[in-house]
Amino acid sequence: MAKIVIKTTVGDFVAVLNDSKSAQAIFAALPIEATANTWGEEIYFAIPVRLEAENPREVVEPGALGYWPQGNAFCIFFGPTPASRGEEIRPASPVNPIGKVLGDLEPLKKVRAGDKVRIEKAE
Repeated sequence: MAKIVIKTTVGDFVAVLNDSKSAQAIFAALPIEATANTWGEEIYFAIPVRLEAENPREVVEPGALGYWPQGNAFCIFFGPTPASRGEEIRPASPVNPIGKVLGDLEPLKKVRAGDKVRIEKAE
């Protein structure tokens, strides 16, 4: 499992990527800088990686990282979205699971649309 750092305006978050082809392709493209979008308790942004669906999930766990094939986007999930039913975490449409954020997710709630985000390989 490869480690990455997600740098935001509210702090840095360490995450681990799984061994999927999607995660490997994203890791190979790092570093990536983007502008955050938010959708409920999800942060997402387009990345320069184009991938097909790979074991897509309709519901994910807190801290999950996903790749959204429809938008070529990297997604960070930390709570319910507008599509959620109850307390579940439901993406707009299925995402490829690519990893998980380690540690406290609460500060992610302070990231705003338009904030800069950078993903890089952990040292």
